[in-house]
Amino acid sequence: MAHAGFSTRQVHGARARAADPRATPIYLTAGFRFEGFDDAAALFGGADGFAYTRVGNPTVDQVERTLADLEGGTRALLVASGQAATTIALLSLVSAGGHILASTHIYEGTRGLLRDNLERFGIEVDFVDDIDDPLAWEAGIRPHTRALFAESISNAAGRVLDVAAVAAVGRRHGIAVVVDSTFATPYLLRPIEHGADVVVHSASKFLAGHGSVLGGVIVDSGRFDPVAAAEHYPHLVTRGRDGRPSAAERAGGDARIAYARDELAPRFGPTPSPLNAFLIGQGLETLSLRVERQSATALTVARWLAAHPSVERVDHPGLPDHPSHDLARRYLPDGAGSVFTVTLAADDGVAAARRFIEALGLITHMTHLGDVRSLALHPASTSHAHLTDGERAAVGVHPGTVRLSIGIEDVDDLIADLSRALSAAAEADPVHGGPTALERMPADRVPADRVPA
Repeated sequence: MAHAGFSTRQVHGARARAADPRATPIYLTAGFRFEGFDDAAALFGGADGFAYTRVGNPTVDQVERTLADLEGGTRALLVASGQAATTIALLSLVSAGGHILASTHIYEGTRGLLRDNLERFGIEVDFVDDIDDPLAWEAGIRPHTRALFAESISNAAGRVLDVAAVAAVGRRHGIAVVVDSTFATPYLLRPIEHGADVVVHSASKFLAGHGSVLGGVIVDSGRFDPVAAAEHYPHLVTRGRDGRPSAAERAGGDARIAYARDELAPRFGPTPSPLNAFLIGQGLETLSLRVERQSATALTVARWLAAHPSVERVDHPGLPDHPSHDLARRYLPDGAGSVFTVTLAADDGVAAARRFIEALGLITHMTHLGDVRSLALHPASTSHAHLTDGERAAVGVHPGTVRLSIGIEDVDDLIADLSRALSAAAEADPVHGGPTALERMPADRVPADRVPA
């Protein structure tokens, strides 16, 4: 291209010689050159290769392969956010007139998706309160139920799902079980190994770990039986209007995720940036180290908080009094995660939570989790603000509840920061006055260093 014009050369650049980089390259490009006329036609016909980043990209592909391997699935699909992953996963299974049965204990953004958006599209939704009881799941199934949806560790009270029991219910009825495993990560729990069909993650959280990017992932088990599924999922076994082979014909056991990749994600358009995919891939390289450290530190902090007189309760599945403790011991032997809630002992929980959060110095106040930095949030006034008092209480969110996501800092520094915040929370409300939490405390619970001289 030495004799080409300047404008031509500045657009096309010099051809780099072939290389074999150790790190995954970032293919930050909208599309890819076709080798020839027939090559373009073949790629649009489903041949392996890359034509346009909205459909596939080498950087994204490498991260998808890693995620599928880590989760114990056959194939993965990376999308632009965790919410996009949940949306695409469910829409690959449920059509208008269908029904989703979901756990009550789920992320509020997902609850809004189910109740406000999918119901508007003609998809019915019901919720299971007693998620530990397989009979409760059985009782909620209807003839047109097409997906069972739950979180492996719930947001925000840390309820642990009996994945095998729910998966068994799904198998008996030929219904796909979709598990959001963001809080657990594949390091702590792999739902596919316990019978789940599809796993979704917000890759923005622990998978990336650095809080720099958004992303989501869908991982499929590959256990799709086109004969058994023909009644419930006809769109997966029916040929296209132009006679194109069905998802089941093209992909066999991977029909669900093939349909999501070929028919849904490119059309709805939640395409991940290759740069974001690269950064998620970088985070994956340290996933086990971070999650192991975070889980151990979180349990230490949770135990310390549970013994503190200014704390009413701590909801962490690693604690013996948590309702999911036995399930956590069964499903999470390497750690019960690092996100949990603490409810302050105060008559005015919101005021106490305000003082607590505003007194934090090391722990960051923000709406995120799974970061290497510890984070705090007041769910009742933010993520769960649109629920009724009863609905919030049912999922473990009270006026004085604070959600903590523990990072990789030194545990002594975190405890010192929390101790200062608890002292601030126990002080009298500067506006309304009245006794402090310390003054209301039974004498046998007052810390020795706080007893008046």
